Amino acid sequence: MKFMKLGSKPDAFQTDGGGDSRYVLSELPSDIVIHVEEARFYLHKFPLLSKSSLLQRLIIEASQNGTDEVYIHDIPGGVKIFEICAKFCYGMVVTLNAYNVVAARCAAEFLGMTEDVDKSNLVFKIEVFLNSGIFRSWKDSIIALQTTDALLPWSEQLKLAARCIDSIASKATSNPCNVVWSYTYNRKSASSDEIVEARKNSQPVPKDWWVEDLCELDVDLYKRVMVAVKSRGRITSDVVGEALKAYASRWLPECFDAAAIDDDAYSMAYNHLLETIVWLLPSDKGSSCCSCRFFLKLLKVAVLIGSGEMLKEELMDRVILQLHKASVCDLLIPARPPALTTYDIQLVLTLVGRFMRRAGVTEDGIFLNNLDQAMFETDVDDESLLALSKIVDGYLAEVASDPNLSVSSFVAVATSMPDAARATHDGLYTAIDVFLKLHPNLPKAEKRKISSLMDVKKLSKEACIHAAQNDRLPLRVVVQVLFFEQLRAAAGGNNPAAAAASGGIARRLVEEEDDDDDDVGGGGGGDWSKSRALPTPTPSLLKKQLGSLKLAAAGDEGGGGDDGRRLARVSSVANQSSRLSLSSRSRRMFDRLWAGGKPPGGEVVSKSSDTSGSSQSPRSSAKPPASKSSSSSSRNRRYSVS
Repeated sequence: MKFMKLGSKPDAFQTDGGGDSRYVLSELPSDIVIHVEEARFYLHKFPLLSKSSLLQRLIIEASQNGTDEVYIHDIPGGVKIFEICAKFCYGMVVTLNAYNVVAARCAAEFLGMTEDVDKSNLVFKIEVFLNSGIFRSWKDSIIALQTTDALLPWSEQLKLAARCIDSIASKATSNPCNVVWSYTYNRKSASSDEIVEARKNSQPVPKDWWVEDLCELDVDLYKRVMVAVKSRGRITSDVVGEALKAYASRWLPECFDAAAIDDDAYSMAYNHLLETIVWLLPSDKGSSCCSCRFFLKLLKVAVLIGSGEMLKEELMDRVILQLHKASVCDLLIPARPPALTTYDIQLVLTLVGRFMRRAGVTEDGIFLNNLDQAMFETDVDDESLLALSKIVDGYLAEVASDPNLSVSSFVAVATSMPDAARATHDGLYTAIDVFLKLHPNLPKAEKRKISSLMDVKKLSKEACIHAAQNDRLPLRVVVQVLFFEQLRAAAGGNNPAAAAASGGIARRLVEEEDDDDDDVGGGGGGDWSKSRALPTPTPSLLKKQLGSLKLAAAGDEGGGGDDGRRLARVSSVANQSSRLSLSSRSRRMFDRLWAGGKPPGGEVVSKSSDTSGSSQSPRSSAKPPASKSSSSSSRNRRYSVS
């Protein structure tokens, strides 16, 4: 830190025990008493008259009124700074530095200690120190600028604040290669070990070297400095974004307590800070100067403190440009009363909706670029939609644990992404499972509505295994999962006819209305089944489907015996693995369905079962006829479902 010493005489000022009275040790008695605020200075007229035009006028007026007391009001800097000026008048040693030089300059101007009164007066000496010392120092300029707020309006009238800002801006926009002064830099800007190692060896100055030191400024001064820095046109928007992120991290808390939010003064201060940061953002909203996490943090603060709609709209416009780069934690924005949910669900729905409109997706999930709109353009690619769908599913799984989350809100978030944007429904299934677990008393119709959101054909093998054992899902969903796994296994065996037959059984079995759902917790009837206009299966229809499946498999064997036997083995293994993962209620459902597909007497439907090896052979509770061979009985036991 730069400093300057004035005067050569030793300091002879003394203070009495109370601290309110100050006097000079001298053989001559004091002949004037100067009152500054609560303090009294017992001084001599001659040194003061030779340096200060204001004291000349006040002392003359006091003498004309027959008194030796003078009152000085509103002097910049108060008692301490007046004492510095008085010591200068006596020629005593005083030390000026970045902390007191601005106040001393304002007080000297206030007292009229200019060149018109005496050569090399205090104003002249302070100006020399400012130009040769303070304004040439990076940190001294910042410290001096911080002191100007308490010295208004003098610091503005004398342009001291503007001169400090100009000094700071000129240094911040200089070439980093020319930076030879000290600065504060504690942030990790290196992204690899090689860069860190190179920095240790060469110690290059980063482009944003000035960011952290400015974080100590008051918000209004910071705004003025940033405006000056940006106006010079030498700083990129990325560096400006880093500066704003550092300042927000320094002054915006990570969380707010209820008492602070309800405090109007507290909220107004943070709202002013937030408005300043948003106002300083680069005008190009499409630039990557700031991350989506940073914008969402600002939006979170805006929601919590109740900022205006214009401010929130500005932040939302910036968020939706990078929403696919957000994280689930970034979207967990607490809701303000009177909302019942823990997090602001409607805000996230608004953000996702705007992102989808920007991507060219209507509210019905239709891509506009698939319609006859040749002029429609969008810069949102498929990868962005896939990334956002994962984020939305993760967010849905987090908020699903909220006991106050309604079914309509859950459905709204789940359907905010079109089906084409979800490559897999594992994340959606996780959210559904969490919601059903935390809301065990949902009506059966709402359980079906929730479960129907996912497409079981887009579940992974692991998710299918979990769903097959999940007692919280409606039973028909479990059956649907298992039969689509059967369909997948049949399709993997390169047997299109068998796959088509399995698919026909699946589509019909999952739609059967059955009162047994009431006993096992699945529920029956409702919109879930009415939305699929397929005929209600009967035992004869199931028998026909099973027969077609076996005939298709037998036909393939006739065309190539090895392929038929291979399909039989694959189907039997798939069936046994599915049976192992079934819960008891699913197994009971299958027993009843298969029993309904048998002819009277419990006899197996197709005579080609010996050669087809179908994994879907029905289980019979009646004993097989005596004419059946032991090998046939063994095969029946091997491919049984239960």
